[in-house]
Amino acid sequence: MINRRWLVGGLAVCASLFAVSTVVQASHAWGNYHWARTANPFTLKLGDNMTSSWKPLLSQTSSDWNSPQLVGKTSPIITAIVAGSSNKQCRMVAGTTQVCNGSYGRNGWLGLASINISGDHITQGSAKMNDTYFNTATYNNPNEKLHVVCQEVAHTFGLAHQSEDGSSQNSCMDYFSNTGANATSTLSTRPNAHDFDQLNAIYAHLDSTTTLANGVTQPGRFTDVTGDPNTWGQLVSQSANGRSSTYERDHGDGNKTITHVFWTIEAAEACPGCDHRYDHD
Repeated sequence: MINRRWLVGGLAVCASLFAVSTVVQASHAWGNYHWARTANPFTLKLGDNMTSSWKPLLSQTSSDWNSPQLVGKTSPIITAIVAGSSNKQCRMVAGTTQVCNGSYGRNGWLGLASINISGDHITQGSAKMNDTYFNTATYNNPNEKLHVVCQEVAHTFGLAHQSEDGSSQNSCMDYFSNTGANATSTLSTRPNAHDFDQLNAIYAHLDSTTTLANGVTQPGRFTDVTGDPNTWGQLVSQSANGRSSTYERDHGDGNKTITHVFWTIEAAEACPGCDHRYDHD
């Protein structure tokens, strides 16, 4: 157990170097992953499976990602909130991102975003917020909640982080923490201009097919990401401070499930170099 926890140490170093590189190069795409579509802008449906206290935050997140003009930009993505097709388990639905919250347990994570991909094409996604922690005094404030839901939803667009060192880039795609003395701060709760620049770079090309069509069976063999961390697959990267991890489950034939995990402050501080899945055995 100890050995496999610390195997992530080397990955953390690589992830740290990658994080520095992405900031310097002004790039924060999550691999080459993108939704296939035949025209821009395209509409991505966000399935609303949220409870009443979260619904305004999802609405704000959707509005913020639909308002690039506020920071002098355009966007290839239009989000549309629709009735959810899942429950707190957040089973994925083809052509959509399902957004959920629930008490997922003291497993160390605040937010979890997963995408199923075929080749480089995202075919479905899910974003989960863990009320086991958001119902505690540390995390139960609207700014921290908005930061996390904004980030987890955007991971399913194909965006990664602008920064993972805890500094604020005034983007929800950084790892600033709106807790403690910063609980009243609205920094890092919304996308900034660079986020839209990155989306335009990711979606600069068009595809001959779409993975957004309703009722179309998506190609490949996929799995839903559950509360069992073994469904996440293999750890492939982790930030140096331990707050961000990415896992990959390969189903063969170019089909994968990619999961990004946003860990709590406590989990990261206890052992930055550990694979936090095993901190709670």
